[in-house]
Amino acid sequence: QVHLEESGGGSVQAGGSLRLSCAVSGRTLSMLNMAWFRQVPGKEREFVAVILRSGVSSFYADSIKGRFTISRDNTKNTGALQMNSLIPEDTAVYFCAAGAPSTAYLKRSDAYDYWGQGTQVTVSS
Repeated sequence: QVHLEESGGGSVQAGGSLRLSCAVSGRTLSMLNMAWFRQVPGKEREFVAVILRSGVSSFYADSIKGRFTISRDNTKNTGALQMNSLIPEDTAVYFCAAGAPSTAYLKRSDAYDYWGQGTQVTVSS
């Protein structure tokens, strides 16, 4: 059984940084694409970033481009999302996800098979 567990969420002031981590067990991460999504109450889960299996290619949502960096370490079966220059609009529950969607579906939450429980990120002004 595949298990994903996020850590690193918390509260920070605008302009600050946080680093989220995602530990994967039960499956070799190198076989899966890894993504981060976020969700606020009453809204759909929103794509944030994805990094492909090899770690060479990554894609970002326009709203966080240049501020967030996604990475992965296949030797440790972990992924991470470095978030800099945080703004209040980044406040959400952040989820890591893993799966093998085709390129056309990388940004769709329903294309991922495995999910973490989520971690809260709160950015105050």
